[in-house]
Amino acid sequence: MGIFSLITGIPGPSGFGSASTAEQVTQGIDASNLTAIVTGGSSGIGLETSRVLALRNANVIIAARNTEAAKEAKQTILKDNEAARVDIMKLDLGSMKSIRAFVDEFSSLQRPLNILINNAGVMFCPFQLSKDGIETQFATNHLGHFLLTKLLLDKMKDTAKATGIEGRIVNLTSVAHQHTYEGGIRFDKINDKDSYSDKKAYGQSKLANILHANELSRRLKEEDANITVNSVHPGLITTNLYRHSGLLISLMRAFTILLWKNVPQGAATSCYVALHPKVKGVTGKYFLDCNEWPPSKLATDEVLAKKLWDFSDNLVNSAQKVPQEVA
Repeated sequence: MGIFSLITGIPGPSGFGSASTAEQVTQGIDASNLTAIVTGGSSGIGLETSRVLALRNANVIIAARNTEAAKEAKQTILKDNEAARVDIMKLDLGSMKSIRAFVDEFSSLQRPLNILINNAGVMFCPFQLSKDGIETQFATNHLGHFLLTKLLLDKMKDTAKATGIEGRIVNLTSVAHQHTYEGGIRFDKINDKDSYSDKKAYGQSKLANILHANELSRRLKEEDANITVNSVHPGLITTNLYRHSGLLISLMRAFTILLWKNVPQGAATSCYVALHPKVKGVTGKYFLDCNEWPPSKLATDEVLAKKLWDFSDNLVNSAQKVPQEVA
């Protein structure tokens, strides 16, 4: 694995590589007994992930802030796969009130939950605060998924116990987790506008995704719960995630054209980690191009992961006491 493999697409130990598509890595897998939630499943690699999971017969819930876009995504999936089981539910990860409402609605459906793919995110945003008064990239990319996962965890545990089928949680992160603030997470300056860097704030949120997955994995192993938690870097893909940095991305792509993937390739690692039997029992790992890969030193810092967990828990508990209006 490495730059040569990324450029050439040569498969790694898993048998897949950067050129593999989501359909290829899930070929022959029957997911008809699985229910999956995909956040941000209405566009980009989230849509492709939802489409391929549905193609493999999973019952897919697209959780999206823009329900009209999600409905269009559903129709796109059904156009090529009339038998697809796809549902739409509203979820704004920048609002804890919306997250709690989503979980309440999902719980009322009394459905099982086998797979949670924390895919949605924002990137390189100008400084702004979420509905709960928290810097947007940290709030949306990390904290929203932290709360969502926390609230859905009992349902996943119950499903795994009742069915004997391993539950899988997948956090989408990025190689950008290596480019963050000094120390990794600015616990005392999350909302500091004066020293805000849109690039480092993004890296901070992506580092938080890995630390969250690792700490949750550790806790679930202690409980002997039949659920795995892993992080994946999808690769460099042109999607609307880059809407705040069009010029920067155009320049970067001009110099790194051989490293970029198309959307079907970008969704491959998420689908591989969510469905493939080779990943059974694998937890607390970071995946790149459908293969395990070492993340940064900060990403494997257990003390930092525990500190982030407590910090995040305090934030979501504090926000619960101050209800916010959902747009």
